[in-house]
Amino acid sequence: MERDNRGAEENRTGSNQELQLVVFDLAAEYYGVDIGDVSEIIRMQAITQIPGAPAFVEGVINLRGKVVPVLDLRKRLDRRVKEQTKESRIVVVNIGSSEVGVIVDAVTEVLSVPMSSIEPPSNMITDVESDYLRGIAKLDSKLIILLDVKKALDSVHKRLEDIAQGDADTIAADSDVTPNEKAMTAGNGHRRKSGAAAR
Repeated sequence: MERDNRGAEENRTGSNQELQLVVFDLAAEYYGVDIGDVSEIIRMQAITQIPGAPAFVEGVINLRGKVVPVLDLRKRLDRRVKEQTKESRIVVVNIGSSEVGVIVDAVTEVLSVPMSSIEPPSNMITDVESDYLRGIAKLDSKLIILLDVKKALDSVHKRLEDIAQGDADTIAADSDVTPNEKAMTAGNGHRRKSGAAAR
């Protein structure tokens, strides 16, 4: 499922009684994020690894000349890691003025969920997990865990920004981009960060 969600705020339902979600599969569970937080959904592509980055950060990609850090949401949410498949996608989300890509197992649908179907997170969920969750939508056919992606990434947001800024030159040089796209990043004067150890 490929979908460009620019202008998502305009596409959100006008009713205060519904929440419009991008729903994805992760570790055999359904998660939903507010469509207003999603910039676009793209297929997996080459990711440049960053020495010294946190374990859940896969690296950075060149998205039309812009360096975007990418993290594995399974690792971030402490789920069992598995190999990516042809269904895997990168969901690009807005975090403040920045964009971050999160790898999910598959994107399934865009769905309007009645607010009346949403319940608070269960007491069975750990304190760490509950910080990231807005609630659980109970539908006839499935349960959807509502993820607050901004909170999930908030503690590492600054680190992700540093990764993107520090690797602007490298990703432009390593990627197959047009001369105009390379010019957008080549003048930043950033050098590749040297971490304590490569991933």
